[in-house]
Amino acid sequence: MKHFELKGTTRQVGNKAVIKAFRREGLVPCNLYGLGMDNILFTVNAKELKALTDTPNAYIVDLFLDGAKKAQTCVLHELQWHPVTDACLHVDFLAVGDKKPVTISVPLVIEGHAKGVQQGGKFYQNVRSLKISALLKDLPDELTIDITSLGLDKRIKASDVRVKNVTVVSDKDTIICGVKTTRNVTAAAAEE
Repeated sequence: MKHFELKGTTRQVGNKAVIKAFRREGLVPCNLYGLGMDNILFTVNAKELKALTDTPNAYIVDLFLDGAKKAQTCVLHELQWHPVTDACLHVDFLAVGDKKPVTISVPLVIEGHAKGVQQGGKFYQNVRSLKISALLKDLPDELTIDITSLGLDKRIKASDVRVKNVTVVSDKDTIICGVKTTRNVTAAAAEE
């Protein structure tokens, strides 16, 4: 999986006025926890964070706090957004290690041409990513879904996705994509 470098500065616990002052300076308050460590409060530059949050890709974050030489490996855990401006208000990062599985959302890539579409059906895609769990070394950048054999009124569910050393954590009944029968196909079948 791809890595993303992010630099942060540790901070102290503050009240609302302190947090608002950070945001005015173009900083986003963040929290790092997990792996039995104490919570670390820090801030990151909002513009640098935007490159991480405004993409469909999934990343392992290499977090360098206060100019440290050694990075803290983590993943995005939870984001809080402003309801009107869509600015990121707060980010929770989860520290990860090599020995425990990591749960992360990974984008889906659809490949092929469904035979149901060639028969006159309409292709639809319900989800753009799936939540998976795997060790750091086994995490894929994306999940590829081949739809070539997808016929009329057929669908692919999360339970149909099989990747070596990866467990799909999303609900097994989640419909990823499918092919619907259109009115034209139904009318043509009725005429026959």
